[in-house]
Amino acid sequence: MKPINFNDSNCIYAENQKPYLPLPAFKHNDDWQCVSACWYLNLIERIVILFTGRIYTTLPTFGKPLTPQKLSIINPVNNVPRES
Repeated sequence: MKPINFNDSNCIYAENQKPYLPLPAFKHNDDWQCVSACWYLNLIERIVILFTGRIYTTLPTFGKPLTPQKLSIINPVNNVPRES
């Protein structure tokens, strides 16, 4: 999986921070102060998910409390399953 740019992205996190991948994202202007990103899965990853039904996530906390998270197939910016 790799983070990808999408139509609604309005910032890029870690653009010049090795060893991190640049993360195109959308900063929401709401009370939750959310950030949404889009990830691309290659064919093999799609097949593995099809058969296992599992996705793992790793979130560095740097010793701080874990923030809430949500994975989705729906674009949270405009509520559509994928870009047109």
